[in-house]
Amino acid sequence: MAVSYKKLWKLLIDHDMKKKDLAKVADISNYTVTKMSKGENVTVETLCKICVALNCNMEDIMEIVVEGEEK
Repeated sequence: MAVSYKKLWKLLIDHDMKKKDLAKVADISNYTVTKMSKGENVTVETLCKICVALNCNMEDIMEIVVEGEEK
């Protein structure tokens, strides 16, 4: 099982934001944004900060991808 943040990157494009802008408005580190870029796990607290900053829900920024299953 893996996490995909593709929805978040698309949302940033829609908001005309860069990853460094996200780090600033959500008060998260650039390291955390880098981890997300690599599809690595981050805390629920981090996801909540992003959702509050972008005024969205978790399903708007991420999805669970079950390895071996096709959509």
